[in-house]
Amino acid sequence: MKPTVEIDVRSGFCHGVVTAIRKAEEELERSDKPLYCLGDIVHNSDEVERLEHKGLTTVAHADLPRLSGARVLLRAHGEPPSTYRTAREQGIEIIDATCQVVLRLQQRIKAAYDAPGPRPQIVIYGKAGHAEVNGLVGQTEGEAIVVENTGQLDRIDFGRDIDLYSQTTMSLQGLAEMVSEIERRKAPEVRFTYHDTICRQVANRVNHLREFAASHEVVLFVAGAKSSNGKVLYNECLAANPRTYLLSRPADFCPGWIEGAETVGVCGATSTPSWLMEEVRDCVERHISEQ
Repeated sequence: MKPTVEIDVRSGFCHGVVTAIRKAEEELERSDKPLYCLGDIVHNSDEVERLEHKGLTTVAHADLPRLSGARVLLRAHGEPPSTYRTAREQGIEIIDATCQVVLRLQQRIKAAYDAPGPRPQIVIYGKAGHAEVNGLVGQTEGEAIVVENTGQLDRIDFGRDIDLYSQTTMSLQGLAEMVSEIERRKAPEVRFTYHDTICRQVANRVNHLREFAASHEVVLFVAGAKSSNGKVLYNECLAANPRTYLLSRPADFCPGWIEGAETVGVCGATSTPSWLMEEVRDCVERHISEQ
């Protein structure tokens, strides 16, 4: 019996990424003037390449001074205030595609930092250096403390008030562990406030992906090498099904992976385009039909 191949219909781009890509495509159609994107619009090289063919050019922060008067798109991850200042100074036209969930989080952190009275330690549960986290830390003029796991909590002064936020794509379980450990270690008089700022569109995929992975004999998880969310969700699938394999494009597929399987599931990260998962499915089905 030949195996069946199913794509997880709930995998693929989150709303913020969809909006950013739509804005890029609209701007490319609206004007012949060059359009630049500050950083990869999504952590998937195939989607970046597709948009480059349409005319989108990826640039780095160091390139901004030479882009005077240009159009620059800010991706869903968001940017710190310094990027907006540089754009104003250079006369750059900003097309802001910051995800609304990220934007609201930036505003909350900025409000907490600017509030009158003694300022608490603003702690961000996230990955240091990640584009979204850089934008969040920027709301505090670089003062926020970034911790990726409980082993990094020594960076905090447990004798001072603590205000904890989370990068939107971190795990709910990880945040719960962070809160529990801070509660355990802080001095009794310390005010500790935590905010669950994890995007539910991302977080709610975890349980669904576990179920999807467990319901197939083999799982092919499609994600770009740069995708932080991809690494998290791949590991969730792997925990649910040891026959889970990570690939970034159809060329990575190894026929031996599906040997003896009757059901193959194809799923991906919030940065994985649906067309790429479809190409992986088609690649697998071609191999099956040739057997």
